[in-house]
Amino acid sequence: MIEIVDAKFLTSAANIGGAPDTDVQDEVVFMARSNVGKSSLLNVLTNHKGLAKVSSTPGKTRLINYFEVTFIDRENAQKSFAKFVDLPGFGYAKVSKSIKSDWEKNLTDFIAQRKQIKLFVHLVDCRHPFLEIDKSVSDFLLQHADESQHILQIFTKIDKLNQKEQTALKKEFPDALMVSSSKKKGLQKIVTIIHDVLKGTFDEQH
Repeated sequence: MIEIVDAKFLTSAANIGGAPDTDVQDEVVFMARSNVGKSSLLNVLTNHKGLAKVSSTPGKTRLINYFEVTFIDRENAQKSFAKFVDLPGFGYAKVSKSIKSDWEKNLTDFIAQRKQIKLFVHLVDCRHPFLEIDKSVSDFLLQHADESQHILQIFTKIDKLNQKEQTALKKEFPDALMVSSSKKKGLQKIVTIIHDVLKGTFDEQH
């Protein structure tokens, strides 16, 4: 079993120029519309209540926040390390309609140019799976991710759907994962996949 045993804040960056200077491809980027539950998921994944600040004002954070994360494989007690990157929420309705809006240029540059990123985690509110902004982000990632980078789509707040709705969503998005931070559902699978992607042992046919 794979677990995250430690996580701590590393640094904040306003843009790609302020990101850590490293040659290692060990970054896992978490991205979502504001208010989708990104901070809550980061906190529950790392078992660290106050790691990512849960803001009462959606779209407030403008910095790219880096966290150093330690994984352990319980089978062989082997530790491995990665950086979780918390991107500011995009597409908050009162601010902007498009991922390419001016104040998000830093984000699009970061996503398109930061080669240290190994995995893009795109979080989507399961109650709003077909929003244009999320489709734009998916298209943008598919367009810019190179062959060494992975994309993982995760639907949050899955406890808000009944079984029939969950089944329909899985049929529509067969490759996506489902998670509930409040009910702690689906977390182990996410941790394992992130670990395996970083290690280069992830099987796309999971």
